[in-house]
Amino acid sequence: MSKREAYSIEIAGIKRELPLFEIKPGLRIAILNILGDTELVQACARELGKKLKEVDFDILVTAEAKSIPLAHALSVETKKPYVVLRKTYKPYMGDALQAETLSITTGQPQVLILDEKDRVAVQNKKVVVVDDVISTGSTLQGMRMILSKANANIVTEAAILTEGDRAEWMHIVSLGHLPLFTD
Repeated sequence: MSKREAYSIEIAGIKRELPLFEIKPGLRIAILNILGDTELVQACARELGKKLKEVDFDILVTAEAKSIPLAHALSVETKKPYVVLRKTYKPYMGDALQAETLSITTGQPQVLILDEKDRVAVQNKKVVVVDDVISTGSTLQGMRMILSKANANIVTEAAILTEGDRAEWMHIVSLGHLPLFTD
């Protein structure tokens, strides 16, 4: 097996080598996978927590699955609860809300679901939306749609990293930025 090309980055004082994966011909992205990386998750939660200190909010919201450890650690740091938007409906979710997005990593439509219990938790609340990496904004758009349906008020959006050339990411509370890799 040949060694995959990687992008070196330092996030919250932690150095990582992010493998590059081609998502379409001539375009590669660096993949940040925080699942199981407790050291990085804790460091990022501490730093994002500092950046969110002045933000008045009630609850954190993230999408399943890679951002769950970040939301949990950030919940501990900020002493605020968190909600996870799920990707599949289960009967216990009751009267759930849905939104559909297109995933950059799979290229497939992705459904986000806010279950009945969490719908009540975010209704009329000040929300911070949390993601690991914001790239195309499709997951972010889905989270915005579903939270709007739930009458939640998004006060800010946060991520470990933003990615790409989008000027609209300037408002995202983040710890760094990833370039896109073109051939």
